[in-house]
Amino acid sequence: MKILLIGYGKMGKTIEQIALARHHTIPHKIDVQNTNELKNIRQPTVDVAIEFTQPDSAFDNIKTCLQNGIPVVSGTTGWLHRKNEIEKICIENDGAFFYASNFSIGVNLFFHLNKILARIMNNLPQYDVSMEEIHHTAKKDAPSGTAITIAEGILENIKRKNRWTLGLSTDKNELSLFAKRIDPFPGQHSVLYSSPIDSIEIKHTAHSREGFAAGAVTAAEWLVGKKGIFGMEDMLRFDS
Repeated sequence: MKILLIGYGKMGKTIEQIALARHHTIPHKIDVQNTNELKNIRQPTVDVAIEFTQPDSAFDNIKTCLQNGIPVVSGTTGWLHRKNEIEKICIENDGAFFYASNFSIGVNLFFHLNKILARIMNNLPQYDVSMEEIHHTAKKDAPSGTAITIAEGILENIKRKNRWTLGLSTDKNELSLFAKRIDPFPGQHSVLYSSPIDSIEIKHTAHSREGFAAGAVTAAEWLVGKKGIFGMEDMLRFDS
């Protein structure tokens, strides 16, 4: 498989290592120094793009790839207010787009577990729920895209909560979400249910970037040959 790598920071370099170890090739690498080259890259010189950049450049990167007929796997967070536009562009170009706020298999197991627990807790109003996420100080968006996905899973299933708020909220209808930036820290997300008599907590802690990078390469392998809009649930096919 020929991979177009967009973004060559720490995550991009880890993706490169894993992809090469799996005997894929990377004929093109796009970073801030050569962004203008992206518009000239098309199939069949590449089979798929993996995009991990910054919120202010992700939309244009993904749009260009889709318009050039290149399937895209993206893990950039902080730009999702424009995701509907990308999905429309994908459909108009008969393309393929795979987005995940987090490509770690463990995190996606956590997403699934979070929804199951929230459904149970919907019937137990004595438990209040809050969230915490911790990342390294270089992460620019807060809360993280992963934390927002977790929060959305809670809000979908606990009817007494109708929105999340960053920091402590005194509104019983709001989900308090605490975001911390501490070095070094690849990522930790936790959900805490507290009652007057006990607490229940679920937590995922990443030990390195390798889990995220390996999941992104797996998603790229899965996406090649497909058309449409996909996410980790499509690939992993969890039974509810």
